Amino acid sequence: MESSDSTRIEVLADLTRVTPARIGVGRAGTRPTTAKILQLRLDHAAAVDAVYGEVSKSLLDEMGFFSVETMCENKEIYLKRPDQGRRLTEEGELLISSGCILEPEVQIVVSDGLSSAAIEANIRDVYPALLDSLRIYGLSWGTTFFVKNGRVACMDPIGKILRPQVLVLLIGERPGLVSARSMSAYMCYRPRIGMMESERNVISNIHIAGTPPIEAGAHIGTVLKAMLDQRTSGTNLVMGLPSDAV
Repeated sequence: MESSDSTRIEVLADLTRVTPARIGVGRAGTRPTTAKILQLRLDHAAAVDAVYGEVSKSLLDEMGFFSVETMCENKEIYLKRPDQGRRLTEEGELLISSGCILEPEVQIVVSDGLSSAAIEANIRDVYPALLDSLRIYGLSWGTTFFVKNGRVACMDPIGKILRPQVLVLLIGERPGLVSARSMSAYMCYRPRIGMMESERNVISNIHIAGTPPIEAGAHIGTVLKAMLDQRTSGTNLVMGLPSDAV
């Protein structure tokens, strides 16, 4: 074997150790191996199930979350009309205004988004870790609830109704062929209608093979504390800023 071939093999081995991407999968003739094709089909099916599945009522009951819906009547509308996933039904708005603590310091919202599987897989670890982090920082939180078929910007009408100081939305990410169970945490200071995306912060890739759920929950609390200290979020937020500099 020539030294150049050996170098290429070593480089490929290094790459496969640091990324779950499908590289160096090998082939049988002109096609990938049967095992790799079957794994690809399995991962694709898991992604489809994540999008079209639903978070179980038993899980919501276990976590103590009541549920509201967006203007999306079904998953097809949700996928074709992102704008409808940013708006709550009138019934949902009434449930929120009547069933939640108004003007909380921290408001936590959970949504299936594009992966119900992400909520099923991660919320039991992320949520308690987040509450522990808020307790450590001496922060209080309002009434947590679930939004079915929500988009990130559903934070805005919720902010208008509840007027929290900061809001965090735990939402399922768009699934890929590496993980169908990845969650994101979108956060902002003083959520309101018309917010720019640059005013939000996000911790993404929360799952067992990415950012560990318990670690993510703890870090979310740190980011929310920084938002409250600096009275801002998004691109204006400076993490690691000394408290005496605020």
